[in-house]
Amino acid sequence: MPSKKNNPDLLLIIATLSLLAVGLIMVYSASEIVADYKFHDSFYFLKRQLLFAGLGVAAMFLVMRIDYWTWRAWAKTILIICFVLLVLVLIPGIGLERNGSRSWIGVGAFSIQPSEFIKMALIAFLAKFLSENQKYVTSFRKGMLPALSLVFIAFAMIMLQPDLGTGTVMFGTCIVMIFVAGARIAHFVMLGMLGLAGFVGLILSAPYRMARITSFLDPWSDPRGTGFQIIQSLFAIGPGGLFGMGLGESKQKFFYLPEPQNDFIFAILSEELGFIGGTFVLVLFTLLLWRGIRIALGAPDLFGSLLAVGIISMIAIQVVINISVVIGLMPVTGITLPFISYGGSSLTLMLVAIGVLLNISRHSRL
Repeated sequence: MPSKKNNPDLLLIIATLSLLAVGLIMVYSASEIVADYKFHDSFYFLKRQLLFAGLGVAAMFLVMRIDYWTWRAWAKTILIICFVLLVLVLIPGIGLERNGSRSWIGVGAFSIQPSEFIKMALIAFLAKFLSENQKYVTSFRKGMLPALSLVFIAFAMIMLQPDLGTGTVMFGTCIVMIFVAGARIAHFVMLGMLGLAGFVGLILSAPYRMARITSFLDPWSDPRGTGFQIIQSLFAIGPGGLFGMGLGESKQKFFYLPEPQNDFIFAILSEELGFIGGTFVLVLFTLLLWRGIRIALGAPDLFGSLLAVGIISMIAIQVVINISVVIGLMPVTGITLPFISYGGSSLTLMLVAIGVLLNISRHSRL
């Protein structure tokens, strides 16, 4: 068990809190019109995001002081709890349905999204499993198959909601962890072929997913339907230019871009703050990911290294998918932008994950 204690990674803290600050500003700017129209309170979304940001930051600094080996001891219990929540969310009357997906459980005036928390639970459990069974990682039957079986079960339960975006992030994160742990390339080639066939099957099995692919290839074929979001997103980014139209001056947030405080908040940010503002956010994410990779490389044991790899992979995959969707490089997935988009479950999870990273950095050898 690691015993050396350093100061937590200061640059990681700065990058995280800077992204959070940008997120709070943009949540208000992007949502004020919608909030005033729906709830007669332009600060409605900001106040809720501030609450979760406060709780999340407090949790981050608390978790930073908890030895990361604690997650190894509790990984199985936490995973079981998350699986129970994934079952509960599918039960009518318990799970809440929004935009065609039953992904939330109501808790008073708020709601939680179990599929967000299963990502962190799987990261902790896989880090434990792979570090304890490293000698079997190159074996498909004893190493990769048990790990993938668990991932596939979680993915299938998320798809019952359905939530392909969150499932994709979770699956991609787990694959990166298994690869870094030392799995054979040949197994990944075989898995990739099966995964591609399965992914195509999932798309073809749901008309709305196929419509997203069609609208991605040619959004103007249905500009008022499936292509509406991506067209409005590009209409926001285009006029932003180098310096943007000015904070609070977005035109697309006036009911052109649906729920601009969520998945497409980067489009509003680019419209108001321009290329400079968008680049600044990407630099902050790059700084955060660089510090995370450094922490993973300096972790004193394989469990800590894999735990850090999982957290950084989760954040990186989510950032890449979200921004790719916003600028038209990928079909719409419903993935939020970490620390920036509105959403309590996602924000809380990300800040707790950063807290785990900070604790690993306190034991780092670098």
